[in-house]
Amino acid sequence: MKKIILVFLLASSLCVSAQLKYATEKDISYYPDSINKTDRYIASQCNLDIYYPEKSKDFPTIVWFHGGGLTTGEKQIPKALKDQGFAVIGVEYRLSPIAKAPSYIEDAAAAVAWVFKNIGNYGGSSNLIFVSGHSAGGYLSMMISFDKKYLAKYDIDANTIAALIPFSGQAITHFTIREENGIKRTQPTIDEYAPLYYVRTDAPRMLLITGDRELELLGRYEENAYLLRMMKLVGNKQTTLYELEGFDHTGMVEPAFPLLIKEVKAISKTILEK
Repeated sequence: MKKIILVFLLASSLCVSAQLKYATEKDISYYPDSINKTDRYIASQCNLDIYYPEKSKDFPTIVWFHGGGLTTGEKQIPKALKDQGFAVIGVEYRLSPIAKAPSYIEDAAAAVAWVFKNIGNYGGSSNLIFVSGHSAGGYLSMMISFDKKYLAKYDIDANTIAALIPFSGQAITHFTIREENGIKRTQPTIDEYAPLYYVRTDAPRMLLITGDRELELLGRYEENAYLLRMMKLVGNKQTTLYELEGFDHTGMVEPAFPLLIKEVKAISKTILEK
């Protein structure tokens, strides 16, 4: 059944109006000049690319955080998310070991804050901002959505995120942060750097997607399953979990994109009709 659903979603996601034209702007700094001038690493690393439909109004936006274990990777606009009627923003952020926690989490929040404050200039709606990413990127999207202090710094309520859709995001403390503190990858930790630490009833709508539990990285499926269970226990009814059978940690990304697209379009339609 899951395979049939994925094929259907992949086909239906291609049925998009070909009339829209898209533009791309690259290397936009999401920190102010006052910070860029005093920190060369921030100035060189903390920027984003935006891909958006021209002459369109009130479109949704997906903020996409790349994976790489918080130690590697670079910003990207996934091909599968192009030409779908919404904007896609690829974010670059500081990496370990040059940077330590919570620097990269703070970067993720600064980037999302930039989107909230600037997407209207491109025609997008600040009510339709979706946060997503794969692996480490999924972790960052979860941290800034669950721990409200990161976006509150910019006077933004994390609950105004339209939906959180992490791909194989880490629900416990990220293994790189554990390694920064001398803790091995196989030693689970739940502390201030774990999305699970901030489970709450009023969290944004969330679609969790992982690969096959037997093929995933360490216990990634089980972490997300536990997060789902805890969300239910605190009374949150807006969290769903998909396990993509037959796909490993890396391979789950492409079949997850149609699920992301479907969720964005469904939620956007509901919000716009209110």
